[in-house]
Amino acid sequence: MNIQFGREICGHVETATAKEWLITNGIGGYACGTLSGILTRRYHGLLIAALNPPVQRTLLLAKVEETVHYLAQSHDLSSNVWQDRSIAPKGYLYLESFCLEKNTPIWIFAIADALLEKQIWMQQEENTTYIRYTLKRGSAPLQLSLKALVNYRDHHHDTQNTNWQMQTSPTEKGIKIIAFPDALPFYLFADLGNIQLSHDRYFGFDLAIERYRGLSHTDDHLHIATFNTPLDVNQSITLIASTESTVNLDGNEALTQYYHHQDDLISLWQNNVKFSSPLQGIEQLILAADQFIVNRSFQDNTAGKTIIAGYPWFSDWGRDTAISLCGLTLVTGRFEVARQILRTFSCYLNQGMLPNYFPDAGETPIYNTVDAIFWYFESINQYFNFTNDLELISQLFPLLKEVIDWHCRGTRYHIHLDRDGLIYAGETGVQLTWMDAKVENWVVTPRIGKPVEINALWVNALAIMVKFANLLGYSATEYENLGKNAKKGFQRFWNDYLGYCYDVLDAPTGNDATLRPNQIFAVSLEDLLNKKQEKAIVDIVSQKLLTSYGLRSLSPNNSDYQGQYGGDRFLRDGAYHQGTGWGWLMGHFVQAHLKVYQNPEQSLSFLMPMLNHLQEACLGTLSEIFDGDPPFSSRGCFAQAWSVAEVLRGIYYVTNSRQK
Repeated sequence: MNIQFGREICGHVETATAKEWLITNGIGGYACGTLSGILTRRYHGLLIAALNPPVQRTLLLAKVEETVHYLAQSHDLSSNVWQDRSIAPKGYLYLESFCLEKNTPIWIFAIADALLEKQIWMQQEENTTYIRYTLKRGSAPLQLSLKALVNYRDHHHDTQNTNWQMQTSPTEKGIKIIAFPDALPFYLFADLGNIQLSHDRYFGFDLAIERYRGLSHTDDHLHIATFNTPLDVNQSITLIASTESTVNLDGNEALTQYYHHQDDLISLWQNNVKFSSPLQGIEQLILAADQFIVNRSFQDNTAGKTIIAGYPWFSDWGRDTAISLCGLTLVTGRFEVARQILRTFSCYLNQGMLPNYFPDAGETPIYNTVDAIFWYFESINQYFNFTNDLELISQLFPLLKEVIDWHCRGTRYHIHLDRDGLIYAGETGVQLTWMDAKVENWVVTPRIGKPVEINALWVNALAIMVKFANLLGYSATEYENLGKNAKKGFQRFWNDYLGYCYDVLDAPTGNDATLRPNQIFAVSLEDLLNKKQEKAIVDIVSQKLLTSYGLRSLSPNNSDYQGQYGGDRFLRDGAYHQGTGWGWLMGHFVQAHLKVYQNPEQSLSFLMPMLNHLQEACLGTLSEIFDGDPPFSSRGCFAQAWSVAEVLRGIYYVTNSRQK
């Protein structure tokens, strides 16, 4: 499935700038931008390198300003918005078409009778970006001038009026750049033409998305060099930005390798778990899944794997990794990758908990999540269901046993098993569930007490322990008894008056009856309620929380409901779990809907808008969140692991059910 647009999109600056693209390198580095070429985020750039994979992501090559000289005329193909909101130049007017071919963005510029093609891709497991220009058509040679604008900053930051004094030195087919004495050198190469050094500052790029987010919204870059070459028809020049001193300068060969990588991903899926579905876009989701899977070394520096939670600003998060593992690795047929991820995270178990996230700076994980570890149980269970790999289960079982023991006797943040068989979690000032927004000292949704999804996951984890104990020949009695008590205690969640579950029991202010989507897991994960109650939950969620792109985090009938997500940090985080729609919840909603209604076609229909979204925001992938109010505009990360994963898993789950 290729995603393609003509001038109906490309020729209009608003629509061409609203659509974004993303490529990644498998070690945490990435490149991204807009179809028009206008920078709207501080995260836009052609090489954001992971200097300490998968973190320490640093903007090196911001953009390339292209100018062509053709038939005695000069044409600027780049587009910029400046601090005074003016647009100059307006290269988008030459943009005849854009295509996302698999995961490779391709632009076609039309200048008189000439067509110039531009392709961008990254070398896997290297901080290396290729930008290739090919003259596809023309009645005369075309002179191409490429101005490289560089930087050297954390991708979360911006640059203001810096007195740059970057050092450059020649190297074969390129230049070596040292931004400051302690900086890692990086390189620009070209396989054709000549290089003209420069040191001009480009001030005041206006970043519209950062302005919308209430953040500093101007950025500066440094014009370090210009690459010049004539091009004949069917001739190409490849510009390469890299942290490697030696790279493959053969652009055609490098592109072929990149396409082979994508073909291999489709083959793994087709050979291992291919499933038929009436929905279009499955192959694009398979390729999107790969963008989040990156290398992370074990604590002893041996190779491991992890999952980037979302682009452009998240690193690897324990909760997101555990939730995403099934859809990103198992449904896609990448069983060995799943195994590596499970082993990687097993090394970070501590006091019965998994890290919430690994900071971008520093190596100390943060253990402030109650549910990540229970999602880890479910990901291991799904892994075994796909692979029957009892060897890994045998290796991990003692660690899982230790997790249960820690929760029975208590661990951080008052997380403990209470007398009613349920898990209590939380204390003032911390946020432990997936509804974890916090601004300075304000915890927006503290949910202290016994959250409904945490206890559904607890019962699920105990059932998994019974299953694994029986498979390995151990006694399962302890886990059977804990499970019985938990199921009995779970009946307290049912609110007969309202006809749905409490969101939190035993909160500081009593039982919380706020209508939120968390109760959907009580239907999708385990048989915790009777059929009538399960149907009531699916129905109320469908009627009050369902949107085209996910489930609202709060009912619109609630006085705290926020239907639009935007503004400064206080406004954004205040709305994050107070009405904003979440795409990842669709997987379990569809699973619960199918369980109740036994109608696969109807259940699948809920996912169709998500597949349409592949052509809407960041092309070929799925956004993190959406406004709770129509038209449900996409917000947050433009590419989110668990959104892609749960849509894939939902399609797989429903399709397999239909085929049985």
